[in-house]
Amino acid sequence: MDSKNDLEGNLILTEKHGPFHIIGDVHGCFDELLMLLQSLGYRITENNDLKKYEAVAPEGYKLLFVGDLVDRGPNSPEVLRLVMDLVEQGVAWCVSGNHDDKLKRKLQGNSVHIRHGLELTLEQLSRYSKSFISKVCLFLTELPHHIVLDEGKLVVAHAGLAETYHGRHSKSVRQLCLFGPTNGELDHLGLPIRLDWAADYTGSALVVYGHTPVKEPRWKNNTVNIDTGCVFGGRLTAISYPDLQLQSVSSFTCYAESMRPFLESQQDKSPQEK
Repeated sequence: MDSKNDLEGNLILTEKHGPFHIIGDVHGCFDELLMLLQSLGYRITENNDLKKYEAVAPEGYKLLFVGDLVDRGPNSPEVLRLVMDLVEQGVAWCVSGNHDDKLKRKLQGNSVHIRHGLELTLEQLSRYSKSFISKVCLFLTELPHHIVLDEGKLVVAHAGLAETYHGRHSKSVRQLCLFGPTNGELDHLGLPIRLDWAADYTGSALVVYGHTPVKEPRWKNNTVNIDTGCVFGGRLTAISYPDLQLQSVSSFTCYAESMRPFLESQQDKSPQEK
């Protein structure tokens, strides 16, 4: 099957079998991202003439980002610039996170609440050119909400996705990919109460996601959450596919306070341990 992409939809790359490195929520932690890429064997250089980052990947590997590139951290613009350049170079793919989507809507001129780190990203972007900001807006607009790879055996979505929605595109599927399912109620902090969709997952595809920070990568029913809260003083984590090896770097500092405590990583065994 050929690659197929609907703008702001799903990206079908079933003919791509890996190997891949999939990276969790970056949230503006540019230095930690560079360190993680280096530890994974990527050589990242900055071409000053072209004003672009360039990457030499380990043989055969491609990168996948689970979204939430921006907000709360110290350098969201350079994270965006790096990931945009790697996607343009053909070294990486990226799905949209809810923070990326909100930044996109703000840059498009929509009314959004400036909070949860967006105020910091906008302040950082104010030091960049209008042409760069326009490029960011276009990039975020074209991000898919989930990606299906390796004959349907691997799915990457920011907040995860139940099997019945894999490869489908609709407004409701997009919302699930960005935010995950909720019960419609708010907790004591005024935040939506998230449902643990992975606890009921029975799909054969491995779903790699982030969105909800966990102390350690959380395996549950052939899903793995790799958002280990770098921006909150945790770690930035990558998982390789198909061998499912985990690698992470520690955050240099705590850049923001998490409104929710990290989820404890009550977990099933990873597939290679079963």
